[in-house]
Amino acid sequence: MKIRIPRAAGLAALLTVLAVCAGDAVASTFPFGRHRRGVNDLANQFLPFHAHLWDLLHGRADGGLLLNWQSGWGSSFLPDLGTYLTSPFAPLVALFPRADLAYALYGITVLKMAAAAAAMAWVLPRIRPGAWWAAGLLGAAYGTCGWALLEAVYNPMWMDGLIAFPLLCLVGVWVREGRRPLLGTLLVAACWTANFYTAYMATLGAALVLLVTAPRWRVLLRGAVTVLLGVGLSAPLLLPVFLGTRHAYPGVVRDFAAADGPDLAARLMPATYGFATPALFVFTAVPVLAASLLFRRDARAPAVWRWPVLVAAVALSLQWGPTHLVWHVFATPNGSPYRQTFVLAGVLVLAAWQAVADGPPERRALLGGTGLIGLLALAALGSAQATGWGWALFAAGLAAPLVVRRGRPAVLVLAAVLVAQVAATTAWGDQERLARLDDYPAWSAADTRRAAALAEADGWPAYRTDSGRPQVTGNEPMLLGGQGGAYYSSLTPDVLTRTMRDLGVGWTSRGRNLQSLDNPVTDALFAVGARWRDGAVVRTGPTAPLVTVRPPGPPPAYGPSPFRNQELLLGARVYEPPAAGGACRTGTETFLWAPDFTGTARLGDRTVKLRGQLQKWRATLTSLGTPARPSVPVLTGQGHHGELACLDRTRLATAVAALRSTAPTTITVTSDGFRAGLRPGTRGTVVLAAPRLAGWTCEGRPADAYGGLVAVRADGRTSVTCSFRPPGLRAGLGAAGAAALLLAVWVTWTALRSGRAPLLAAAPVPASRAESDRKAGAL
Repeated sequence: MKIRIPRAAGLAALLTVLAVCAGDAVASTFPFGRHRRGVNDLANQFLPFHAHLWDLLHGRADGGLLLNWQSGWGSSFLPDLGTYLTSPFAPLVALFPRADLAYALYGITVLKMAAAAAAMAWVLPRIRPGAWWAAGLLGAAYGTCGWALLEAVYNPMWMDGLIAFPLLCLVGVWVREGRRPLLGTLLVAACWTANFYTAYMATLGAALVLLVTAPRWRVLLRGAVTVLLGVGLSAPLLLPVFLGTRHAYPGVVRDFAAADGPDLAARLMPATYGFATPALFVFTAVPVLAASLLFRRDARAPAVWRWPVLVAAVALSLQWGPTHLVWHVFATPNGSPYRQTFVLAGVLVLAAWQAVADGPPERRALLGGTGLIGLLALAALGSAQATGWGWALFAAGLAAPLVVRRGRPAVLVLAAVLVAQVAATTAWGDQERLARLDDYPAWSAADTRRAAALAEADGWPAYRTDSGRPQVTGNEPMLLGGQGGAYYSSLTPDVLTRTMRDLGVGWTSRGRNLQSLDNPVTDALFAVGARWRDGAVVRTGPTAPLVTVRPPGPPPAYGPSPFRNQELLLGARVYEPPAAGGACRTGTETFLWAPDFTGTARLGDRTVKLRGQLQKWRATLTSLGTPARPSVPVLTGQGHHGELACLDRTRLATAVAALRSTAPTTITVTSDGFRAGLRPGTRGTVVLAAPRLAGWTCEGRPADAYGGLVAVRADGRTSVTCSFRPPGLRAGLGAAGAAALLLAVWVTWTALRSGRAPLLAAAPVPASRAESDRKAGAL
């Protein structure tokens, strides 16, 4: 058995890589062709985060594990790390050149799918002995399920949940046998650390499998303790992420709507795609084999009928509102509402394994399973999602299990049909995503030049360099360099979004994707001394330092006008209203604030495009230029025309000079905070040009807020020191310590009871299991 299980895992991984890469090659998709792979959040969010991880691993990032100085004027990084980058595969990006991170992310994604396939092939014989080649084929079917090919392929952190499900089922085997309590708990912790969101779903699925295989309360209690201790060990990441979501700008609240029956039937087939329906496809032989259990002669035996019941229960839970919420941590996701579908694929594979573990199923059972799945598929005749290729390949998949009883040639036939179905589904998904989702260009020579120019102009922390506009992604500072205001995350802080909204920033993704704001006043306020504009890095006007001192008095209270709010934060009047008719006087710069306007604004020979559709998109406050003579802007499009204001640069320079005259004498920035040396007798409020996130402390107490920024009273001090620690980190460390202590007690107690070493050693294998393992090795 020890020889053949690795062989099964290797077969599963090989078939997975072959099928997925073949599908991408057929579709001429990156890296095998001209079509882009970077769609939706893959390029807009995940690639830039991996670029920041690359910088951290190479010692080139501004900030550290707790604080990211590059994005959103200084954002909390540990929750982002725990959400996107704690997979054990993520550090592999460090092995690639930074310009080739798209290749790295593709390779990691395929590697994760292969690892999930291998893990399932490894686990199946441990749940129940059987033929190695069958375990390899079923492992590959799981690793290439429709959810992985169509949903998780551009959400690479979800792939860790695909790997977690079979690993947690393995933990269930150890729990059932009373073995490896330490290793099982550490494996749970590793899965939850890699990606807590899909690990939660995988844990629910593995718990259901344990309930089917060992419905005894002692076993279930032991499993619950294992999970709770493992989750406790991962608390230093989980709690900051949880509290990060509590402090995030609110997303869209959606009501769950179940998919139509015909569409569900269609999604059982290969080569189908639907964003709002579950990707139910698994190599067609899998549901056929699972359904064949219902037609076995011993179908009434509990060990047999429990598996079809489990499959049906999980499938139905996808369509019922209350169970939908349970699967998704009690919140309907903003996006695909069937993110738990991989658990159904895993349960189907486990059920199929029960059908073949003892040898090829009898023909009566196979014919019954084939007929039942064929009847289910007929409902797809009313769905527009079914395709011609899908029907043809589905028919081939229905016939393939009938050759299972024909010896070794059956392996080649089944493998060929599996590869064909997976490759077709991969290619179809590549094409459909490009047609339906936003896509982004891969890294180019122009990006290399832009990044080099930003690096050359970098002056952090004396001043910030903003990666500017136009933006290719929502996270340009992490991707290209600098320390800008652009930022896109599921955890974008509420205080950041609201503060930047009040100052005139534009956004997409309903407030969680903040854009760079090219404005002289905000550049001065946030110490932006250089920015990318019109194809080159340009020096901005005079800027205040990163830390300033404001006179005594109450903090600014923002109103509806971003122009007035900027003045309140600056402490001086620098805008003036346009003259009657809407024209600014000569020598002043015209700015337009029209957040819900979509169209063009033209002033003289300058034309800018605006995109606003509250609340999904918000047009940014924008400059219309400084015309040689008074002119009235012309707006063409839809939405409110907003507000005009005229910036006097001379007044702005005077206001900045006043801030510099009272600024700290020294400013030292660290990876998690700053220290400022103050002038003798300083009074008023010390303000850091960074959002006042929960977790900032100054001089031993929570930081104050000044117009949404980090602040602390000077009170005659000669220096101030502020640091940032994400909320939940300290409590998470405490929870992890308590879990480690309880784990040590539990392992020691277990070892003393069994009379063996209390570490990673396994308990003696029962004689009955040893005999079954010997028989499995002979298959």
